[in-house]
Amino acid sequence: MTDAVKKPYQRWALTGLAAVSLMGSAACAASPTPSPGGGGDAANAAEPGAGGSGSYADGTYSATGSYQTPGGEESIGVTVTLEAGSVADVQTEPMPSNATTEQYQGKFSSGIKEQIVGTPLDELSVDKVSGSSLTSGGFSDAIEQIKGEAAQ
Repeated sequence: MTDAVKKPYQRWALTGLAAVSLMGSAACAASPTPSPGGGGDAANAAEPGAGGSGSYADGTYSATGSYQTPGGEESIGVTVTLEAGSVADVQTEPMPSNATTEQYQGKFSSGIKEQIVGTPLDELSVDKVSGSSLTSGGFSDAIEQIKGEAAQ
């Protein structure tokens, strides 16, 4: 009878641990989608020497950013047009190596413009766009390169 009494508690304990583990993973993966024109935070501010003063030359700049996925390293091309230190236009060039990456880069590309046009370059903080969160890492990598190139 002791075995019969222990088993329901063991199942409950294992189920509870699994649920807590999944909730913790989901909380770590979840991130709010920035609002259009939303400001960044200190962690996302440009570093000195990378245009941190907010002084950028108007023009069109391109860079390729890379990021890590469960399937390996991926890249995305980013072209940004700056006017008065703010994003006037953005275009991305998906560079997927597989169908899954193609899907997520496509989602990201279709939603990025409405989130960042009009935002000052130093205030860009993109975590997730149209359900794609990993692609933002490559986008941010490209933006850091563009900041360095556009800094006056």
